[in-house]
Amino acid sequence: MSKFASNDVLDGSLIVASGATRMVALNGQPASFAAAEAGRLAEAALTVADFSFAAGDVSGRKVTVAAKAGLPVVAAGTADHIALLDATRLLYVTTCPAQALAPGGTVSIAAWAIEIGAPV
Repeated sequence: MSKFASNDVLDGSLIVASGATRMVALNGQPASFAAAEAGRLAEAALTVADFSFAAGDVSGRKVTVAAKAGLPVVAAGTADHIALLDATRLLYVTTCPAQALAPGGTVSIAAWAIEIGAPV
């Protein structure tokens, strides 16, 4: 018997992440919202327009997070993780190419996607 999940079901899983209001660059994977807040090296505000849903590259569905350029660096460190946050929750964390950051500088974050595969 084959398996199936409608795009509505797969998109529902991605809607939580697309509810993020901030994207932060971090050194290391934060274990909690508080750790992400305390460890942020740079930050970008997000709106609904920063997220777009589409078919997944492999299967299923994906949500793409828009690129953000010229973000002010607020603390020194090596950014190697990106996190999505809302007002109280750590919603999603991913890795990024490591980049040394210094306060007073700027950083850009390329567009990236979260993909959920179709059931197999």
